[in-house]
Amino acid sequence: MEEELLEEILASYRGDRGELVPILQEVQDNLGYLPEKSMVDIAKFIGVPESHVYSVASFYAQFRLLPLGRKRIAVCRGTACHIRGAPQILNRIEKTIGLKEGETSDDLEYTLETVACFGCCALAPCIRVNMDVVGEMTSEKVDELFPPVIEGVKNDQ
Repeated sequence: MEEELLEEILASYRGDRGELVPILQEVQDNLGYLPEKSMVDIAKFIGVPESHVYSVASFYAQFRLLPLGRKRIAVCRGTACHIRGAPQILNRIEKTIGLKEGETSDDLEYTLETVACFGCCALAPCIRVNMDVVGEMTSEKVDELFPPVIEGVKNDQ
């Protein structure tokens, strides 16, 4: 399926070197990340070394080389959220789902990240799960939103 999608994407380009970033963006928009095989095929298509495609993809923060989880959790690190307990919320989420910031679970259920600010300061502390912002976060809300990784184990603290 990835190969068919990549062929379809590449069909709308000429294969010029200057098209690399737009091609990478379109592939990621469709797949959620940049698979290694796709980057190899893109390198062949535009006539550059594979290392060049990888260096561009790894240079820009917008590109992901690994897939995201189905539930993408972002914790706000803005000043209002920080003051109102975001570090403790992040810690609780890390313990509950068994991930550190920047990690994705092996089963691709969760990706955990932080962001500078959502702009929802009146709701601080807040998180976003996919596109839904959840404000006034508490440890209890974390427990409600995310079941413990090990079934039957109650979250402590």
